[in-house]
Amino acid sequence: QVQLVESGGGLVQPGGSLRLSCAASGNIFSIHTWGWYRQAPGKQRDLVATITSGGITNYADFVKGRFTISVDNAKNTVTLQMNSLKPEDTAVYYCNLVTRSRGTYYSFWGQGTQVTVSS
Repeated sequence: QVQLVESGGGLVQPGGSLRLSCAASGNIFSIHTWGWYRQAPGKQRDLVATITSGGITNYADFVKGRFTISVDNAKNTVTLQMNSLKPEDTAVYYCNLVTRSRGTYYSFWGQGTQVTVSS
């Protein structure tokens, strides 16, 4: 089993920055992709950014140029640096880890961390 623990959420004013981190522990086999997703009240969960084990990143259009995803492979930790935050970025942010073992992919989720952008 794999456990993901997120940290770094909170309240920030528009234009401000936050840094989210997610640490993985447990039986981690071959890491395939890390990801951050978000879900606002009454809305579906949306992809924010992903990064593969090879360092290839992908961003949702609504965060391009403002958010940066990075990973520390030695610490099994993924980080989301969020700059120029907007009120519409308010949501619960979830960390996701996809691993691969014997040809099977496994997806794990963190518990979520609240990000609120408000003046």
